Amino acid sequence: MSNTLVVVESPTKAKTIEKFLGKNYKVLSSFGHVRDLPTSVLGVDVEKNFQVKYVVPVKAKPKVKILKEETKKADEIILATDEDREGEAIAWHLAEVLKLKEPKRIVFHEITKTAIEKALESPRKIDMNLVNAQQSRRVLDRLVGYKLSPFLWKKIMRGLSAGRVQSVAMRLICERENEIKKFTPVEYWTLEAKLFKDKEFLSNLIAKNGKPIDRLEIKNKQQADEILNNLSGATYAVESVEKKETIKNPGAPFTTSTLQQASVNKLGFGAKRAMAIAQKLYEKGHITYHRTDSLNLSEQSQQQAKQFIIDSFGANYWPGFERKFKTKSKSAQEAHEAIRPTHPEHTPEGFKKSAKLTPDESKLYSLIWQRFIASQMQQAVFDSCSIDIKANSSANLNQIYTFRATGQTMKFDGFLKIYPTKFEETELPELKESEVLELKELLPSQHFTQPPARYSEATLIKVLEKEGIGRPSTYAPIIDTIQQRNYVEKDENKKLKPTQIGIMVDTMLLTNFPQIVDIQFTAKMEKEFDEVADGKDTFQKTLKDFYMPFEQILKQKEKTVEKLDLTEETDKICPECKNPMVLRLGRYGKFYACSKFPECKHTEPIKKPTLGIECPKCAQGEITEKTTKRKKVFYGCSNWPKCDFALWDKPVNQFCPDCHSIMIETKSKTIKCPNKTCPSIINAKENKKLKKET
Repeated sequence: MSNTLVVVESPTKAKTIEKFLGKNYKVLSSFGHVRDLPTSVLGVDVEKNFQVKYVVPVKAKPKVKILKEETKKADEIILATDEDREGEAIAWHLAEVLKLKEPKRIVFHEITKTAIEKALESPRKIDMNLVNAQQSRRVLDRLVGYKLSPFLWKKIMRGLSAGRVQSVAMRLICERENEIKKFTPVEYWTLEAKLFKDKEFLSNLIAKNGKPIDRLEIKNKQQADEILNNLSGATYAVESVEKKETIKNPGAPFTTSTLQQASVNKLGFGAKRAMAIAQKLYEKGHITYHRTDSLNLSEQSQQQAKQFIIDSFGANYWPGFERKFKTKSKSAQEAHEAIRPTHPEHTPEGFKKSAKLTPDESKLYSLIWQRFIASQMQQAVFDSCSIDIKANSSANLNQIYTFRATGQTMKFDGFLKIYPTKFEETELPELKESEVLELKELLPSQHFTQPPARYSEATLIKVLEKEGIGRPSTYAPIIDTIQQRNYVEKDENKKLKPTQIGIMVDTMLLTNFPQIVDIQFTAKMEKEFDEVADGKDTFQKTLKDFYMPFEQILKQKEKTVEKLDLTEETDKICPECKNPMVLRLGRYGKFYACSKFPECKHTEPIKKPTLGIECPKCAQGEITEKTTKRKKVFYGCSNWPKCDFALWDKPVNQFCPDCHSIMIETKSKTIKCPNKTCPSIINAKENKKLKKET
């Protein structure tokens, strides 16, 4: 009886696969990579055609030891790591470390019994083209980071780092911030007419004497008033009524990029959090592989979706054919599938308890399930109506103004039944041409053009994908890295804003290494990695073409670029050596430091002004705004750590008349008591309950 060892990279994945295999199989996890580049040295010999020196990290050694022992016992070894480049590289590293001569390699898009059994029927060899594509990226990122980071230490400050793709993401964020700062608002006015015929409805001014009015054409109040004067006493009559049926098609199932965007927009999850949850769902066998840019769907999954739609909603909710989608990405791996539930019949409601999903897993599974089922459903149908209304000026007979009212009502919900999207439903009265309407009110409105919005995680991912920067697996780590390094922070609207140190790093790189932060150049490198994966290029040539000119520029800049002065003079005196203190910029913002550093190492934080509210706990300190390590704002006592009083909500200088707790201001700007056992809160709940019952 043969003894087969199957090796995967995740313990959850190992546990799931082991359920589908018989007693002759043993499934173990490598717990990720078993080899990597060393941490203390470059690990790449650029003089010897970019030979790479891999080492087994300390934390991986116990796992490697166990795998080596189990390998000796096994009659057959199968490597079943993920199907992307990273998974292929892990399989290759396992083969090298365990000294496997010809290991069998299997891949699958979903962790189901059928998929595993099918994969075991057709094992293959390790794909060295995919391995080399991963090596190209890993080594190139190491060369850039290892060489550029010390340059930033010398020219700005110690502790900084640079990265090939993260620097491009930073460039996009800083470029947008510059656009916002340079933006000059432009005033413009719009005009609405509130009209009546059976019911009131609004219409917008769109044309004058048959010529469309540009959005910015009415520049000020004077011009708006001139139109109002012309319309004084005007008659309003229906010029045309256009009715038509419009349709809305369902979106494609999720790719990695669109899943991350939807997770941010619909669930409030960051990209990193969404990918970690998707990883768990995949490893537990609930969804297909979550790192993909393909929109393909298997015929079996489409048939399952069809049956579910007909059984659950009726035949009219199925379009009569399987919907197929084609990705716009030229580098998409079409052999892969989009992200979908492995068992479409497992609805989110019924699956939550039976599968023992966490609340976050349940939310993300529901989103993926809804999007997949919706992608195979019938279109949504709307009745749309557009009414043009002519207003003849009595003050100036040569002036004829046109207003337009638009309405939309849903005729058939189709895919919106399970994947609702926002749309405004407006019902207009039944009107006929030449019908005279009653004017209720003219509503002029002043507006100002708005600057471009800062990127959210979702919109940044969308741009990275559009420009060909990074791969599906890299979007979340890129965004996480630039925040962890304090180059970027989130503003009050959760949009990405560059910090002062982030702007300095970006400016330094843009000035001296424009290729590193150039979008087109970085996208070109991604294409070269794809060529290595396709066997059209070697990873050594790819590295050489980039590194040789980069190294020459670096040597030149190290000599010619001067170190930035990050200090500002102050009136403060150092309490230890009596020399002047300066304001110094660090990785996490400004602080006071002795001007005689490094002889004197005295530093002081910049104290934020208090709110002028006495601490209710110690009665000695005052409440001040503080931030956690993750930049989340809270309010605490200025005597911390002696006093640990803290609140998430902003306190106000008022005290509850019932329990005497300090009152807080909620996000909705209401003042309330934070004490959940306060009599006033309890009474409010009782009164609400009493009203409901009576």
